[in-house]
Amino acid sequence: MNFAGLGAKKGIDDTGFGTNAQTEGHRLTNKDGSVNLRKTGLPIWQRLSFYHYFISMKRWRFLASIFLFYTTVNILFACIYLLIGVDHLNGITAAGTGFEQFTTAFFFSSQTLTTVGYGHISPVGLVANIVAALESFIGILSFAMVTGLMYGRFSRPRAFLLFSEHAVVSPFKEGNALMVRLASAKNNHLTDVEAQLILAFHVGEEGKVYTRFFPLTLDIKRISSMAVNWTLVHEIDANSPLWGVSENQLREARAEVMVFIRGFDDTFSNTVQQRTSYQASEIVYGARFVPMFRRSDDMRTTILDLADLGRHEPAPLKESKI
Repeated sequence: MNFAGLGAKKGIDDTGFGTNAQTEGHRLTNKDGSVNLRKTGLPIWQRLSFYHYFISMKRWRFLASIFLFYTTVNILFACIYLLIGVDHLNGITAAGTGFEQFTTAFFFSSQTLTTVGYGHISPVGLVANIVAALESFIGILSFAMVTGLMYGRFSRPRAFLLFSEHAVVSPFKEGNALMVRLASAKNNHLTDVEAQLILAFHVGEEGKVYTRFFPLTLDIKRISSMAVNWTLVHEIDANSPLWGVSENQLREARAEVMVFIRGFDDTFSNTVQQRTSYQASEIVYGARFVPMFRRSDDMRTTILDLADLGRHEPAPLKESKI
């Protein structure tokens, strides 16, 4: 896909993404900010950092992984205790059914793993005591690791930003502008917040398709405090890579707008960042965001309604600019 005048505009090469469009997946950056990339060529234990994996995974998956590990270890040791023989576990009767013996061994294993030790069942003999001691050692190490991971997840600095589901192209000043809205979802406060927008185009050159990247200049690219919402505005003028590009051309070129936000969190006293992206199909033309904050009924405070973050209404574009 060729765009008139696009070749004359200055692109950027330091985005970290390649220019070969034939090797790209569905999108460059996922909606959650992660890079749409999967690495191969090395064994999983060499290319996967388990700490980063468990720190960044979704909460329900993290809790499910802990529960699965805990259950699996107890089942494994319960089977070992049964293989050794129930006569080596004082408190388990050989007269019980196989299921009763297994459940008793399972709960004895859970008590040993967590070092609770209620005392109504105890190992008898060298082999059973060695297995119980090994399980206690594994329990101490695993619970220390889980505690560290939970603390790391709890204390990890995060921006906690919400982005509008769609970007919009709205009337702005004498023309039109591309707009993205964001807001802080938690009670944290960000200061010195900076934003950067990068447009990825798939451009046809000499019979081949390349990915080219262009910075989208923002009307305001830095704010001192993010108290309410912030609408990022890129004016589509003669200096914009979007100048003269129609909605259909944007879709045909598989355009993608990548958003990078960085700010300082007062609570963590640390710099936090967050990313997202919008494909051409996620850009709504002829719309504008509706206000999402208002004055409270008692006139004493400002109400920010996060449910209205992505809500927009029709707004006819100015033909002279798009």
